[in-house]
Parts: sequence; C-alpha cells; structure tokens
Amino acid sequence: MSDDPADDDIPADLLSALRSVCLALPEAYEEPAWVGVRWCIRKKNFAHVLVVDSGWPPAYARAAGSPGPICVLTFRTPDPELYRDGRAGGAGSSPFFWPGWFPDLVGVILDDRVDWSEIPELLTESYCVLAPRKLVARVDRPGA
Repeated sequence: MSDDPADDDIPADLLSALRSVCLALPEAYEEPAWVGVRWCIRKKNFAHVLVVDSGWPPAYARAAGSPGPICVLTFRTPDPELYRDGRAGGAGSSPFFWPGWFPDLVGVILDDRVDWSEIPELLTESYCVLAPRKLVARVDRPGA
C-alpha cells in the first residue's frame, strides 16, 4: 500500500487486487494520477482507478452516469465496439461505459455487477494494446 493521498478513497482490497495484476506485467509501474492511481508501460497509461464522489471529477461522473460515490477503472481494449453501447447506472445494467476520450478506452464501475474473474484478462489486454511487441511476447495470454 502506498502512502500517497491519491489512493486514500480507493478501497484497500480493490487497490491491492488491481496492483497484483498490473505490476505482474513486464516493466509495468504504478504512479499517482491527477486523481486516483494509474499503471503504465513506458509512460503510457494502461489502467486508471479512482473514486467518483459528489459528481467529482465531473468528466468521470458524466461518463459513468453517476455522481457517486463509486469506484471506476478505465483501461484500453482491442475491441472497443463491444463497449460503445454500454451504459452504467441503472439497476441490472452493465457496469461498463465508454467515456469517449479515446476510441479504445473503456470504463467499468467496480461494484457488485463486476465479474472479478474477468478483470485480470481486461487489464492484461489493456497492457498489450500499449506495450511494445517485445514485451507483449512475454505475457501469458490464454486464448490469444
């Protein structure tokens, strides 16, 4: 656990679970983001977790469709079309959302709708979207 105030609102167990996946990837590193925590490969952000509360930060609150409090994770995907129609928010709806800032960026609200067995695969694929081919070749990607 870091001593950085940027991750103070992120639940410790959630942050630990994300760290264990992200930091296991070749040359990946963690750093505080402008809000929350992000994981990078060669200065490229492949995962970012933060808390939205009372509508702040507003861009994330709008994209996720909630003023919070919620914890959101954004990541890159090789298949953005799978998420373009995803809308977070209402009961029983998908926890995924498409912020629209980058064509391959997807968000997910980390709540009880999330299939946590899927998160490591999503994070690994996000890393592989941005990492150099030499590093991607070192990643175990079942089904790839």
